[in-house]
Amino acid sequence: MSNMRLDGKNVVVTGGASGIGKATVFELARAGGRVIIADVNEEGGAAVQREAEAAGLTVEYLKLDLTDPKSVDAFAAQVLERCGRVDVLANVAGWGKVQPFVENTPDFWERVVAVNLTGPVRLTQKLLPKMMEARAGKIVNIASDAGRVGSLGETMYSAAKGGMIAFTKSLAREAARGGVNVNCVCPGPTDTPLMAAVPEKFREAFVKAIPLRRIGKPQEVADAILFFATPSSDYITGQILSVSGGLTLAG
Repeated sequence: MSNMRLDGKNVVVTGGASGIGKATVFELARAGGRVIIADVNEEGGAAVQREAEAAGLTVEYLKLDLTDPKSVDAFAAQVLERCGRVDVLANVAGWGKVQPFVENTPDFWERVVAVNLTGPVRLTQKLLPKMMEARAGKIVNIASDAGRVGSLGETMYSAAKGGMIAFTKSLAREAARGGVNVNCVCPGPTDTPLMAAVPEKFREAFVKAIPLRRIGKPQEVADAILFFATPSSDYITGQILSVSGGLTLAG
């Protein structure tokens, strides 16, 4: 499918050092994109860059801490200086942990909201004007099915991801004037380092709740991100796609 190519496109993938982000880096680079990994994990980011380069892909790592507005601004400035403009922004980075809401601390809330919502929003605002100027670009936000139906023990995470879903729909309306598509992928439980930290009983409950009876693979989410990043989805904007084995099926 020639429409699933990104030859010569400048691509930013946040959270690219591991999990869904890492799978996305490889997927978009294999499609011909020049990919910048944005991640707070310097060791992991550098390792992914080396692995990608060894595979003959154009990938480089730049540090980004989504909880620090100065880091977001500096990263965006660096990217625009190098690339002129970004063609594809994949806001993949996410963070949370399972914990009863009544035990959450305000610091925990702030980190969850910064990584999953306000950090990506700030980065998007920095990179969007050049996309709209060029009347071209794809923004792919990664939320979560937790933001569509809620998730036990992930109340603030669900709130932030629900915010990302609403942000996607609203921004899609505004960015359409500038020829920019904004869509959202909602993974369900996926086999990532974050999932590895979830207690076994929760993982078993997830599998039971999923009609396809298994946890998702990062690659399966990356495939959906590729679709939204390429010309295959040029007439699609403001859409929310669950990649979750049917977890959020409604009657």
